[in-house]
Amino acid sequence: MKPRGLVVRWLAFCALLPCVVMAQVRGVSDKEIVLGSYSDLSGIGASWGSASANAMRLRFDEVNAKGGIHGRRIRLVVEDHGYQVPRAVQAAAKLIQRDQVFAIIGAVGTPMINAAMPQQLQAGVPNLFPFSFARSILEPPQRLVFQTYPTYYAQIQAGVRYFARSRGRKAICLMYQDTDYGREIADAVRDTLKGLGGAPQAVTAHAPTETDFNAAIAKLKGAGCDLVVLGTVIRDTILPYAAARRMGWDVDFLGALTSFDLNVSEAPNGATEGLYAMSAFDPAYPDAPLVATRDWAAHYIARFKSRPNIASQMSYIGADLLVQALEKAGRDLTVDKLIAAMESIQAYRDPFGGPLLGFGQGKHTGTRQLILQQVRGGRWVRVADQL
Repeated sequence: MKPRGLVVRWLAFCALLPCVVMAQVRGVSDKEIVLGSYSDLSGIGASWGSASANAMRLRFDEVNAKGGIHGRRIRLVVEDHGYQVPRAVQAAAKLIQRDQVFAIIGAVGTPMINAAMPQQLQAGVPNLFPFSFARSILEPPQRLVFQTYPTYYAQIQAGVRYFARSRGRKAICLMYQDTDYGREIADAVRDTLKGLGGAPQAVTAHAPTETDFNAAIAKLKGAGCDLVVLGTVIRDTILPYAAARRMGWDVDFLGALTSFDLNVSEAPNGATEGLYAMSAFDPAYPDAPLVATRDWAAHYIARFKSRPNIASQMSYIGADLLVQALEKAGRDLTVDKLIAAMESIQAYRDPFGGPLLGFGQGKHTGTRQLILQQVRGGRWVRVADQL
């Protein structure tokens, strides 16, 4: 019988009995769901990238040990880009075209995500909980993009308002690295102060590779700043803060979530004691107040023989949210059903004491609530909620 005749007979048969025609969904087979991540495992962000990948594997392995989701195991493919944009673009292309991943989760690095995301979205592959909170990724909202916490801009906006209104800071200054990330922080400071009827008291900018901040700190000190807002990451958070303290300048410094890192709080000789940073949860210290946090930290340490960091906590939350959405999406999994399931998640509580997360149609960022942390005794300590 000719192929056309077979199709006619099949359609006639389906007219009499219910027939289910299963279209092939990228990255979904009868036995597994394939996810991808392009991350930094060997470059300047390797401490974040490796921890992020470990945490996602930890959550997915927990699921697989219990039989998977609706009978399917989760397989995570992680590609290293070494914090290089061309390699990130290649890694994303490999995940999409060769590995045929269902979704990409926990991608690391703002420049890398900005460069790789267009091909990802064009292919219809969701971008879930990337390790970046840049406006360029989250605004305007995209149907295929979900994130847990607000943009860097919103983080600094909340922090500046808090220090201006609750702490009475009036001479607010700005120090930022001259990158897309740093300029987003600078925009947030300028726009927020303009809304409060003011402007930065003084501003300095530096290359991300800068190591000598003495002149910059002297300029800000001479301007009489009573708060310095940082558009910095790790090293360029530690060095200027330490320089200020060496000069005997005991002014408040505030960083975004990028400064909320254990390498910052544990800088040698207490160099960052007193520093403030925006966050969305508490660090997973082995002696954390929450039992769930302590248990999770012990589980992570037992598995990877290293302690978790902030990146591992964020990626575990993202992986857990995806697991919940996959459960809700059902056995007949599609991207549309995943999105609907993600948008149905409300009042999600992480194990680290963060704010409740929830999504909805047109609401793909889990919360706008933030927490203020301060370095005390070499540890991050929560000092204010609901910023």
